[in-house]
Amino acid sequence: MKAKRVATMQNDSDDDADIITLPTLRAPIRFGERLIRENIITPDELHIALLEQKKNGAMLGATLTALGFCDQETLARQLASHAGVSYLDLSQIQPDLNLLRQFTAAAARRYMALPLSLSQDTLAVALADPFDLMAQDEIRRCFPRNVTLLIHVISAGDLLTFLDRLGEQTDTIDLLLGELENTGTAPAQASQDHPIIRLVDHLLADAHKLGASDIHFAPEESFARISFRIDGTLRQVRAVHLTHWPALSHRLKIMAGMNIADTRSIQDGRFQKQLQGNAIDFRVAIMPTVWGETIVVRLLDHKRSLVPLDDLGYSRAAAERLKLIAQKPQGITLITGPTGSGKTTTLYSILKQISTLDVHIATLEDPVEYQLDLIRQTTIQDDQGLGFAEGVRGVLRMDPDILLIGEIRDPDTAGMALRAAMTGHQVYTTLHSSDALGALPRLMDLGLNPRVLAGNLSGLIAQRLVRKLCPHCAHERAVTDEEHTLLQMHDMEKQTLAAATGCAACGYTGRMGRTVIAEVLPLTTALDDLIAAGAPRGTLYDEARKEGFTTMQQDGLAKVFAGEISLGDLRRAVDMSRGFSSRGAA
Repeated sequence: MKAKRVATMQNDSDDDADIITLPTLRAPIRFGERLIRENIITPDELHIALLEQKKNGAMLGATLTALGFCDQETLARQLASHAGVSYLDLSQIQPDLNLLRQFTAAAARRYMALPLSLSQDTLAVALADPFDLMAQDEIRRCFPRNVTLLIHVISAGDLLTFLDRLGEQTDTIDLLLGELENTGTAPAQASQDHPIIRLVDHLLADAHKLGASDIHFAPEESFARISFRIDGTLRQVRAVHLTHWPALSHRLKIMAGMNIADTRSIQDGRFQKQLQGNAIDFRVAIMPTVWGETIVVRLLDHKRSLVPLDDLGYSRAAAERLKLIAQKPQGITLITGPTGSGKTTTLYSILKQISTLDVHIATLEDPVEYQLDLIRQTTIQDDQGLGFAEGVRGVLRMDPDILLIGEIRDPDTAGMALRAAMTGHQVYTTLHSSDALGALPRLMDLGLNPRVLAGNLSGLIAQRLVRKLCPHCAHERAVTDEEHTLLQMHDMEKQTLAAATGCAACGYTGRMGRTVIAEVLPLTTALDDLIAAGAPRGTLYDEARKEGFTTMQQDGLAKVFAGEISLGDLRRAVDMSRGFSSRGAA
């Protein structure tokens, strides 16, 4: 009766629905046509997905999401509508865990299916694909044969997130270490249930959940430290006995495709893993040390790292000036700052905002960290003769509109970047200097003529990342004498400042997340004239101030007074020893 009722529901929108008994048959190709009619995908994208599906044997929906043509939630909603069943938001319901134990979490991952509730002879189940007969048969095999399946649709991402969280609750590091002591080290082809495999998976999932950018495995004389880099700061999370370290390093090498027998060489590798429904890239680097191999695993989460420009943390005035620079039709935009200051993230955010089908954007990176839609990205390979300068020469023959150069390192690259700007291209690149105006003497040191450079610079940006105070435990405190003297140096007065003592929400660190402090300087005609005339830094600074330029110190102090960051964290990020009133102040 349920199958007949579903067919009747579909009959209003599809004349052929009466020939299908749902959800016991696989979705016909008309589902792809439905997505086209709903303007979710294009005919070309469907054709590409079908060809890719023949190669990998995956379901059409999974193929569309893997290619980036459709997101998982949209796909799930369309599948539910197409099958005539309901879509469920898994975060809004509580499945019966006793039923999941009967079906097993491993089977739930394999078949992308989850039993929800059992009422008399009706078993409510959630499927990522309501037309998957194998998943339905497997569910029936685990439950009484007389039950009727009531099918709902959930997104694959929601299902994997639920299972990840469930695994975190049932597997603890202490429990896994205890199992490891009883089981021994993992063989090269260990079962997925082996404790060393579950331990590594648990550490990777923990690091991702806490927003870590890197995991450090550092062996010492009798134990190995495991630390997460969170908000730019290393935080030790575990210390395990050295007897466990060979198994841990062995497992990481296997995952990264490294030589497991080589323990004396520098090695690099990578792997990908699904965490909370997202494909996360992991880059693994190994360095031999006195006590054994030190391993650093970098987490690259595309969704977290590709941040919209408005969400980077720029102040409103700095964001407006940044958008003004991006609107210029040609010229070089330079972002400066030390390693780890978020320069690449800012560049990607800018490119993501300006990329459209009618412009050709090309990048030269070392290496390509995140793959972006609509953008042609190239990895620099110096050992094969493809450096930044050679790459720019090649890209300029490919008819680009916008060019990103990962870093200006030498005079050849600087000269090619200037040539690209002079020939009508927008050029985005990075440079190491202490502040925005400091980029000018650095460019001249690289051999660029200031008279030629003037008029071909769009803007100069300098930025740092500063840890934010935890909003849950932040409070006001009195200003110390030292802080009072420092604020007076910057012509500012404040009687209280924000501080955070630490709480469970922030891991008792008092910090949660990071924000940008920046100085953004669009190059105007007046500034171009001063650059061409070789004006000193103080004169350039005075002119910039007339046009509304604010320094990183000023931007940072505004966030200190707003209670976003602490004065101590600001002082660790930028030099606060100089005030703003003197000519040429930083």
